[in-house]
Parts: sequence; C-alpha cells; structure tokens
Amino acid sequence: MVENNFKMSNEQQLGNLEKQTVFKRPAEVGIAGSDNTSIGLTENIAGSLAYLFGFFSGFILLLIERENRFVRFHAFQSIYLSIVFFTVFTLLGMLPMIGWLSGVILSPIGLVLWIILMLNAYNGKYSKIIYIGQFAEKQLH
Repeated sequence: MVENNFKMSNEQQLGNLEKQTVFKRPAEVGIAGSDNTSIGLTENIAGSLAYLFGFFSGFILLLIERENRFVRFHAFQSIYLSIVFFTVFTLLGMLPMIGWLSGVILSPIGLVLWIILMLNAYNGKYSKIIYIGQFAEKQLH
C-alpha cells in the first residue's frame, strides 16, 4: 500500500499552495451565484442542473423553485431548447438522407451548446439563445 507522507508545516504554506492550484473555490473565481435557492443549492449550481437532463431537469426545477428568477430562467430555457431540438430531430429524421445528415451535424452542435449553457449558468450568466431565451424571459413576468 502507498502511504502519503506529505505534511504542511504552517498555514502560510497551505495558502501558497491554494493560490497555485487550477481548481479554485467559487468565491475566489468570482462566481455571482452565492444566493441560496429554496432547494438549498446556490443559484449557479441549480441553474446549471436545469440543463443536466434537458426537459426533465428543467421541469423538476420549475416545480420546486418558485422564487429565484435565475434558476427559473434557465429551467424555462432548458425546457424550450429541449423541445426545439426534439422537434427538429424528429422532423428531419423522417427524411431519408437529410435525416441522417442532420443528425450527424446537429448532435455535436447540441452537445457543445449544452456544455456552454451549463458552464454559463454555473458562472452566473444569463446566456440567452436567440428567440428561445427571449421567450423564456417572458415567462418570468
């Protein structure tokens, strides 16, 4: 068995080690989502979880979270974006050659968009998709 004999002698060395690491705590990075939601998570984590399972996680967060506009916006946008992608995949999938080609092209685009939206929500940003983000914002009023 391997044993770790690495010991820090004082707090100053530990502070220097934390400054050098790539993985920073949210407070050090400057993430805006420090407000807690009604489910006990910070708003940036709950906002990024809205995109995790698409329609399902967005709908669950809408049912649970009634107060936080940031989380509700990302939940609405996740639901609407999932509906749009499902509709486009279904309609284009019915066409013989175009359906296969559209799946090959739209799948990586959807994956990259999904990752970008989750990261932006985690960083506390309202990232609006054209038309979908505006429609989701209207649902908050």
